[in-house]
Amino acid sequence: MKIAVIGCTHAGTAAVSNMTKLYPEAEITVYEKNDNVSFLSCGIALYVGGVVQDAQGLFYSSPQELENMGVTMKMKHAVTSIDSEAKTLTAENLETGEVIEDTYDKLVMTTGSWPIVPPLEGIQLNNIVLSKNYTHANNIIEKAKDAQKITVVGAGYIGIELVEAFESYGKEVTLIDSSDRILSKYLDPEYTEVIENEFENRGITLALGETVSKFEGENGHVSKVVTTKGAYETDLVVLCIGFKPNTGLLQGQVDMLDNGAIIVNEYMQTSNEDIFAAGDSCAILYNPTGKHAYIPLATNAVRMGTLAAKNLVKKTIKYMGTQGTSGIKIYENNIASTGMTETAASFMDMNVKSITILENDRPEFMPSYESVTLKVVYEEGTRRIVGAQVMSKADLTQSINTLSVCIQNGMTIDELGFVDFFFQPHYNKPWNFLNQAGLQAIQ
Repeated sequence: MKIAVIGCTHAGTAAVSNMTKLYPEAEITVYEKNDNVSFLSCGIALYVGGVVQDAQGLFYSSPQELENMGVTMKMKHAVTSIDSEAKTLTAENLETGEVIEDTYDKLVMTTGSWPIVPPLEGIQLNNIVLSKNYTHANNIIEKAKDAQKITVVGAGYIGIELVEAFESYGKEVTLIDSSDRILSKYLDPEYTEVIENEFENRGITLALGETVSKFEGENGHVSKVVTTKGAYETDLVVLCIGFKPNTGLLQGQVDMLDNGAIIVNEYMQTSNEDIFAAGDSCAILYNPTGKHAYIPLATNAVRMGTLAAKNLVKKTIKYMGTQGTSGIKIYENNIASTGMTETAASFMDMNVKSITILENDRPEFMPSYESVTLKVVYEEGTRRIVGAQVMSKADLTQSINTLSVCIQNGMTIDELGFVDFFFQPHYNKPWNFLNQAGLQAIQ
């Protein structure tokens, strides 16, 4: 059996490492356009901010390691075409220009995503950079050394973390986003307001509800970002607008969402039975709505890559779907969310209610304790939990993993009130704050 794998970051690395064990007789070839695999892009801000000193720690595998497993690694090779009927592909060696053709029995599409780059005037100016891979990370660090005024476009996780990193180095930072608040996909306003206030107190300029219209430059370098509401002088611009799936190679050959995300079944199989897909190239079953959605997260990618490997020959394990569970640390605030925000649910015409708990994490008789804000969103009719958010200076983010399981299993807000949690004064209260959310919703 010949297996071709296109792309080798999270989903690809997970798929390949599992396939070598599951199918030791298979001939596995990986095509990767970069010279590295498995880079944790979620660590870019940590690297830029100096929290991570050695970037090699952001790689958890290597081409050599996979070669040692018997895999043929075609590094610096870009696949240029796929013929799914003939089961052939064409690739170009990016160093020599040589074009090669290959055949496959099974194809695993783990091409990931790429940052959205808007076609704006001035977009080609120097010092307008992306934030996705290892090369980008080094580029940001190098260019930031000589930049005093830095503009981040996009207030998602990556953008927010970079803003914190740049501010910690004493840079003058401007954050621009078309939404009227930061992290709007992950958190409701009562949470984002806390972070926005902290940013402003630290001198960060928030240009929210503004869309970039063009970039202006001097001597070929960007010098100003012009938006729908103003203009901001800058020495460096980092684009963190979002990501789009890298799926052009299979356009018209497998079913996709409108944004190009490949639709897979619960076994990671596309509409072509011999083509599997995983990671950021895919749409994924979103449990809160029961529909496919595009949620590019490393956690989803490694699970999907593993399942693609296990189901490649025989349908073995179904994917359980995702809640889009994620977390972030901004200054002293530990924040995590899962499922739908109340805001997102209202946009989707879901009839939801919410309960918000403001509590201390430990009994007040303990020497120290921290406040925690927990919000749980649930359907009004069924009382099914569909989302949750937590914030505290104490690390209580694991509670969101618990609530992710609750959503996964269709638990109601009433049931949450009486779930069995341990009590120990070092860690919590007799009534866990998760229980308290359920109890208050019953009243």
